[in-house]
Amino acid sequence: MVDNLQDTNGKGDLELLHSDSAPMTADGLLSDITHYFYRTLGRRTVRTRQPFLYQALALAVRDRLLERRNQTRTAVQSGRHRRTCYLSLEFLMGRLLRNSLQSLALEDEAAEALNALGLALEEVSEQEHDAGLGNGGLGRLAACFLDSCATLRLPVLGYGIRYQYGMFRQELENGAQREAPDAWLREGYPWEVQRIELSQRIRFGGRTVVHTRSDGTLSYEWVDTAEVLAVPYDIPVPGFENNIVNTLRLWSAVAPDELDLDDFNAGGYAGAVAAKNAAERITMVLYPNATTENGQELRLQQQYFLASASLQDTLRRWREEAAADMTQFADRHCFQLNDTHPAVAVAELMRLLVDDVELSWDQAWDITTRTMAYTNHTLLPEALEQWPVAMFGRLLPRLLDIIYEINRRLLEEIEQRWPGDEARKQRMSLISSDYSPMLRMAHLAIVGSYSVNGVAALHSELLKKGLFKDFAALWPEKFTNKTNGVTQRRWLGACNPALAELLNSVIGRGWMTDLPQLAGLKAKAGNPAFQHQWMEVKQANKRRLAAEILRRTGEEIDPQALFDVQVKRIHEYKRQLLNLLHVLHLYDRLCRGDGEGLVKRVVIIGGKAAPGYVMAKHIIEAIVQVGSVINSDPAIDERLKLVFFPDYNVSAMEVICPAADLSAQISTAGKEASGTGNMKLMMNGALTIGTLDGANVEILEAVGKDNFFLFGLTVEEVMQQRGQYNPKAIIEQDSDLKRVLAMLADESIRGDKADAFNSVIHAITTPGDPWMTAADFRSFVDAQQAVEAAYLDPQGWAEKSILNCASAGQFSADRTIAEYNRDIWRLEPVTLAGEGS
Repeated sequence: MVDNLQDTNGKGDLELLHSDSAPMTADGLLSDITHYFYRTLGRRTVRTRQPFLYQALALAVRDRLLERRNQTRTAVQSGRHRRTCYLSLEFLMGRLLRNSLQSLALEDEAAEALNALGLALEEVSEQEHDAGLGNGGLGRLAACFLDSCATLRLPVLGYGIRYQYGMFRQELENGAQREAPDAWLREGYPWEVQRIELSQRIRFGGRTVVHTRSDGTLSYEWVDTAEVLAVPYDIPVPGFENNIVNTLRLWSAVAPDELDLDDFNAGGYAGAVAAKNAAERITMVLYPNATTENGQELRLQQQYFLASASLQDTLRRWREEAAADMTQFADRHCFQLNDTHPAVAVAELMRLLVDDVELSWDQAWDITTRTMAYTNHTLLPEALEQWPVAMFGRLLPRLLDIIYEINRRLLEEIEQRWPGDEARKQRMSLISSDYSPMLRMAHLAIVGSYSVNGVAALHSELLKKGLFKDFAALWPEKFTNKTNGVTQRRWLGACNPALAELLNSVIGRGWMTDLPQLAGLKAKAGNPAFQHQWMEVKQANKRRLAAEILRRTGEEIDPQALFDVQVKRIHEYKRQLLNLLHVLHLYDRLCRGDGEGLVKRVVIIGGKAAPGYVMAKHIIEAIVQVGSVINSDPAIDERLKLVFFPDYNVSAMEVICPAADLSAQISTAGKEASGTGNMKLMMNGALTIGTLDGANVEILEAVGKDNFFLFGLTVEEVMQQRGQYNPKAIIEQDSDLKRVLAMLADESIRGDKADAFNSVIHAITTPGDPWMTAADFRSFVDAQQAVEAAYLDPQGWAEKSILNCASAGQFSADRTIAEYNRDIWRLEPVTLAGEGS
């Protein structure tokens, strides 16, 4: 019921005050589901394979979320809270229904409401599509962080892009990856609310005009631009059982005028909608192939589109709240740049403050460098965003002017600190000194931010000592570490309900918001009765995964086998190739009758290769081909299987990680920034076999060397090998590796995949292999033999599995976000009206 209208800000904006909250009961949910099913969706017959009942339930749950979001926004605004805007080009939110029900403590009520209709919650939940708005760990981390921010009651607004087609759907055709469109919006998306009244205009192209003011100062105008409209869609992000609901705002690109009617009436039908098509392509596809110039331009357009829309939106809200008083803006805002992708925000905020707000350069730079914070997620120089200066200037000429001025002042500061050090200037400059100069976006992010953090202890040290050592020498106070974490509410509570129930019965449910409470399991780790309960849960999860693999691939696997899992983006540095070599080594042993002591094993590899990454696609072809040979060989009696899990995504991981026995985290030391799959798998009781890379280092420290299978070169040893690495000598001295390489060249193994296998062999045997796969083969084989021995002791393995889960407390995203807030954001938790009174 609407009680009255209230003028909220003295400007005539009226707020409808609603006194009746949506009931948090099964009957209330059933009533709303029925209402939406009949009156909003216009349906009358329930067919379980159609999405309409799911959509009706989602709309009913969304009602309850939006009530709490409005209350949260009111509390934030009235309390004049400092806020963080989290800018990320990726958000892998996964399915939202179960997470929302869990956060609202409505799972039982929803199940009861659906039972009244003769349906199960699990059945209805399966109708939800993943919103694949990310490529992998970066996007899923962003989603975990938003969950933790809301759970910790922190006022954080996520900003991203509403890609019409998300991460592609992976299909296998003759063993090769084929990309199919991920039309995740084809049936609508009931969680979002369009906010067309908050749309922002984004400009591209044109030129800069300089004017002289009456006082002699200069002003700048960006003219003759092409405009695109950024339309926001809001998705509620609930905290866990605390009534706090934050927002993820996703921008969609449309043309300001969708149709040139004169052109259309004159018969120019294609030209009439050209502007519409040009605008919409900006947010059409996640990560266009950047191997072409057109792809690069589109990628840069996406990055600027996100940054400009989000910053304009923040300034709009500030003008409404503070009447354009900029003196307190920096005290009330932080912009967290999730990797280098949104780094253009530094220059865009300067443009908005100097050109639109008309602040002086020094005033604008003071605000910018007090509000921007940058998280780096990679140690690979080639993964840092760089743009050709010529292309950047053509698309964003005014921003290039600003970047040149930032760079001029940076070089002056370097000259003052290190007079005459031209080499250092070249290394640190925002513009490279190449024949075709490149704009270094990571450098821009560092220069314009007050905080720069890595995402694991090793990663952060390597940034300071290697990739960004010059900047760390100039501004050591900027650099910190924030080890990644994952939300236990999704990656244990929701995806592994049987284990969550077991944990609750032993240590209570406090771990849902305080993950270190898992340490209470350690006292139970050696208890045979508890071990039995633990492994019964694991076996049930393995049966569920086996059924999913059968459905997707037609391959039957034995749930009693060791499930050896490596699921992540397909990339050479993640070394799926090393895993493949070990599988071939095991196959070779079995074929030669040397299988004594080998446990029955299923190796599960999943992940997607970027569309333009030919080598990654060859790796997939090799894995699938080797799997087809092994899995069809009756001589080995199914003692070994290799399965490529197709179309890996968030929902797939929710089935995989509870079932994994062994977690393969085998990247070359010094190449992985952190990793989060390692944390999810450990949290669910998988044992890690891994190198001293990324967060593996901290996992090893947490769980102890007796419960972790360590192998491989260290970072220092990898560096020592540079310039003298000789894989052919390593192969010649290792008879097992030599036989495996021969198998890769054998036509009975490679079939019709000669190109893929030749690429694989070349990658392993070339002295220029930066991933040093051959160097770590023997150590990996030895560590896997230790795995075999451990798995042959069921009670010992169960104890190790329990201790891995019990030691996962520090890998919660709640801990990570608490550290971000303590050291970088400095936000006050939100208190809703009526709380604490």
